[in-house]
Amino acid sequence: MTRGGFVRAFLTALIALLGSLAGCARLAPAIDAIRARGELRVVTLNLPTCYYLGAQGTEGLEYDLARAYASRLGVKLTMSALANEGAMQAELAAGRADIAAASLTDTPDWRRAGDAAQPYARIPQLVVYQRGGVQPRATLQLESAKVAVRAGSAQERILQRLKSTVAPTLQWVETAPSSADPVEDVDSGGVDYAISDAREFSFAHHLYPNVLVGFALPEARPVQWLVRHGAPDLLASVNTFFHDLEASGALARLVQQSSGDTRRFAYVESREFQTHVGDRLPAYRSWFEQAAVRSGTDWRLLAAIGYQESKWDARAESGDGARGVMMLTADTAHAMGIKDRSNPQQSIFAGARYLAQVRAMIPQRVPEPDRTWLTVAAYNVGFGHLEDARIITQAFGKNPDSWTQVRERLPLLAQQRWYARARRGYARGWEPVQYVDRIQRYLRLLEWQPGEAVSRSATVTHAPVPRGGPAPDTFSRAIPGA
Repeated sequence: MTRGGFVRAFLTALIALLGSLAGCARLAPAIDAIRARGELRVVTLNLPTCYYLGAQGTEGLEYDLARAYASRLGVKLTMSALANEGAMQAELAAGRADIAAASLTDTPDWRRAGDAAQPYARIPQLVVYQRGGVQPRATLQLESAKVAVRAGSAQERILQRLKSTVAPTLQWVETAPSSADPVEDVDSGGVDYAISDAREFSFAHHLYPNVLVGFALPEARPVQWLVRHGAPDLLASVNTFFHDLEASGALARLVQQSSGDTRRFAYVESREFQTHVGDRLPAYRSWFEQAAVRSGTDWRLLAAIGYQESKWDARAESGDGARGVMMLTADTAHAMGIKDRSNPQQSIFAGARYLAQVRAMIPQRVPEPDRTWLTVAAYNVGFGHLEDARIITQAFGKNPDSWTQVRERLPLLAQQRWYARARRGYARGWEPVQYVDRIQRYLRLLEWQPGEAVSRSATVTHAPVPRGGPAPDTFSRAIPGA
């Protein structure tokens, strides 16, 4: 071969090699770009089924899923809660977001913004009715009733398909996307029935206990992520992620953990409590008493909180990773300076310190016992959400320093008309109400034990604000006129 022929052959081979390498690079350009910037950008909505600020930090099923996927890619997660689906679509279409995740269903509007991944769940659509009314049991019963559904929703599209196939005279009332939940219309008696997503109703039934499930429509709603256009490698990766998550059983566990179902307190639990006073409390009582002295807390209040958290079981562990007698998360334990959450002494002492720090954030002007119950509520739901509830309380012209009046408004943090205006957004506002109710009952049972002095106003004394935190009076200024 001549020198020129060799050079030409070499260049041809080199070009072919570079071309093949370029082809390999094109196999995963979107994921490569995500890894290069070290960040997965996800847009979502501030909804109980998706993403919200909980007592222990950010919570919600879509947040948990996005965090797991970002970890799989080896990058950090940046998740932004936007005002509505239109804003999400704009971010995805412009390429400023990699993924949209908000319990979404593929529609023509979403197809213009991105590519739909395979559904990771199919959520039953429930027909709900008011307690005492006629229970609906079949689709044809809806034809002669007043039915409410949110305009433009997946539920309305399901009704449209039912109308064209099995219920030709079916009619419904459309509520604006920004208005109250159609379930509220059933609760108020404005309509006979409403169509509610089963996952959403797991939260809503706490707000509207007089609304019951009649039956599930024959068509379930598929839920999926949307990926930005031009990213087939990212789409394939997301599909594989959900396939693996489902196969491992992790998806089912995440869905269960994020549901709105909670265990209601029953009177019969007092018998179980009395049993545990005899067979569990003695092992921990001295530590509760020591922690109370150190933190300025009534030991029985600490013990009541410990029972609510774990039933005084040092081996207890929740689905979200909280552990020990006081059910501390890893972050809280780290902040309190303990290493072994399963060590009951460390757990009790850390829980007492944390409770005292939360109390330090409540304005000192708040009288007892209100300050204690506001503290316990904040211990459960988070101080920021408690402040939002106090602001709402004052907006009603009520006293934001009164636990009784704040208690009535806490559940409003789960209603869109209120949490959309709240600084910290959505919260399971009924949970701190139930939490404080249980603590109060357990405290009274402890006070009434033979040989115990009765103290009706267990309190936590003033403690230093956590390092880097604002002074108590700073928080009071969040309430207009406070």
